[in-house]
Amino acid sequence: MPPSLTEWLPEDHLVWSVLGAVEQLDLGRFEAAYRLGAAGRASYDPAMMVALLLYAYARGIRSSRGIERACWEDVAFKVICGMRTPDHSTIAEFRRRHELEIGELFDEVLGLCREAGLVSVGVIAIDGTKVKANASMDQNRDYRELVGQILREAEEIDRREDELYGPDRGDELPAQLRTAEGRRQALADAKRRLAERKGRSIGEEPVVELEVDLEQLVLARPVLRRGGRREWTRIARRELDAHHAQQARAVPRDREDRMLGALDRFEQSHRVELGAHEAYDRWRVTARDTKGRVLKGNSQPFTAPELSEGRINLSDPDSRVMRTKGGPPHQSYNAQAAVNERQIILAAEITVEAPDFGHLEPMLDTALDHLHRHGVSDLPYAVVADAGYWHTAQMRAITARGIQVLVPPDGGKRQGTRPGWEHGLYDQMRQTLATETGRARYALRKITIEPVYGQIKHNRGVARFMRRGRAAVQSAWRLVTATRNLLKLHSHWTAATA
Repeated sequence: MPPSLTEWLPEDHLVWSVLGAVEQLDLGRFEAAYRLGAAGRASYDPAMMVALLLYAYARGIRSSRGIERACWEDVAFKVICGMRTPDHSTIAEFRRRHELEIGELFDEVLGLCREAGLVSVGVIAIDGTKVKANASMDQNRDYRELVGQILREAEEIDRREDELYGPDRGDELPAQLRTAEGRRQALADAKRRLAERKGRSIGEEPVVELEVDLEQLVLARPVLRRGGRREWTRIARRELDAHHAQQARAVPRDREDRMLGALDRFEQSHRVELGAHEAYDRWRVTARDTKGRVLKGNSQPFTAPELSEGRINLSDPDSRVMRTKGGPPHQSYNAQAAVNERQIILAAEITVEAPDFGHLEPMLDTALDHLHRHGVSDLPYAVVADAGYWHTAQMRAITARGIQVLVPPDGGKRQGTRPGWEHGLYDQMRQTLATETGRARYALRKITIEPVYGQIKHNRGVARFMRRGRAAVQSAWRLVTATRNLLKLHSHWTAATA
């Protein structure tokens, strides 16, 4: 038996790169959380827990129980923990408690890559991939289904459905819910009964309402002036999604709390949609076209929907049903990344929209912000992405900065051109991609960002998130991509010492 565990590991082992990287990271945000209280047993060193998570994720071990098991069995884990073994609940609580700080490790690791000379800004490739959520599609509910489920829970769990609905079919709203006043009263009573059963009071976590002035947005977004009522409601829903992302509320573990939270989201979405319709009607009364004439259109009165539409997943309300090419739909998130020519990830974000449309400029801006924080002020000379990122306004805005944009107007499997996508910018892009320089730069996309997703999803098994809620998933995705950069940094360090 050797006198030290370190003799069991070679000098070029990944664990030494992880420990060396953690020594250079600024962990003050983690340590600050431990200075206020001193009750209970001594806590584990945050540096040790950070190193443990980084190494485990780099090895494709994301389960807290799997990490605990490795601390018992794996020499490298024993080196990190100093022969101690944090249990799985401690690991899970550290990950939950420091959700924001763990996500910020991405920027810290990117700074180490910058110091190693791995961060270049020649050509930046942007792409997205669908990663399954920790939720089943069977848990999707519409408003009627959710209301029925809440009432059954409130009345009594073992009560039969036909006793609740009486002689009705069972798929329509109960009689007391067919009016707005009846719905408010019945659901308020149901919430009160569910809360009393759990020994708590209603309204402990009030819903923060969204305040958005769509009529002011008209001045900033010309598309609202020509998009009609549908565009106004779409923008309102997008603002609501951004509002939920900013709140970053954790998904409750209790099933009944999740149902009530989903109901709150339905009602808030309905209020926002009604507000969008009212704002559109007010704007249209005084709106004029470019020649100052009164807008003409359908004179029939519009009737807003009585109930909130759409579906929400009870397990993870932030996730969405998304379809991948050639595959069935899954409850998923759209994981976005921006990568440079050396396969270093410059930005990693989570979105809840299935299409990649609209994410080109935001991802580029996020990557440039990360680079700017580490002293890189140079702009890339090209940004490449697949056909799903075609967004004329964003592409022109990026080009105005002096950055070439290479996005094909036609999908890879399409024969010929898209109908209506001829002339103008479309033909200009086709001509640019046909040049030798255009082909060479766009070809970098397949050898930079696609291998990154292959290594993450297939080699390391990150095909499904293990946590729920947009904030938790964002933290997990940034940790996954940070460890991907750490693996590249390890290869760079070991190659330099070889």
